Amino acid sequence: MAFSRKKWNTIIILASILMISVLTVVEDNRHQPTMQTQALFDQSAPLSQLQLGNYWLQKRQSGWQCSEEVLNCLEWANAWNEVHISALVEQPETAGEPAELVIQIADIESAQVWMLFSEQGLLKSPAGNWYLIPASLREQLTPIIRAKVN
Repeated sequence: MAFSRKKWNTIIILASILMISVLTVVEDNRHQPTMQTQALFDQSAPLSQLQLGNYWLQKRQSGWQCSEEVLNCLEWANAWNEVHISALVEQPETAGEPAELVIQIADIESAQVWMLFSEQGLLKSPAGNWYLIPASLREQLTPIIRAKVN
C-alpha cells in the first residue's frame, strides 16, 4: 500500500508535532524548581558590621576593615555584603555547633545575633526563621585566617 505524497507530508507533520510535544513535557518535568533567593542586605538595609566568632569586619568611609588575622578582608566582606539566601518553610536537621554571627545594619542601633551552621549553609534569624545559603556561596563566607607563629 503506497501513500500519496500528501499523506506522507501529513504523517511527517504529525510525527514532528508529537515529538516536539513529548520533548517539551520531558524538559519541563526534568528540571527541579529552583528556590527563590533574595539578598540578605540591600541598599535600604546595608551591612555595616559583622562579627563571626573572633573575627570581624566593618564598613568605613575608606572601605572595609577586618580583624588583623583575616587575610582576605575585601573578598570576605564582599561575599557577606552580596550573599543571597532562600527562606525555608520547615526547621531543617542541623549537625554540629553553630557559630554566632552578629550583624549590624547601617542606621539601626541594635545588632542582630544570627546562628550560622556553616557546614550545612544554614542561617537562623533572631526571630527563629531558617534560611539556606546556596552551596556556591558558602566557601567565600569563611575568612582566611593568618597562621599563628608560636
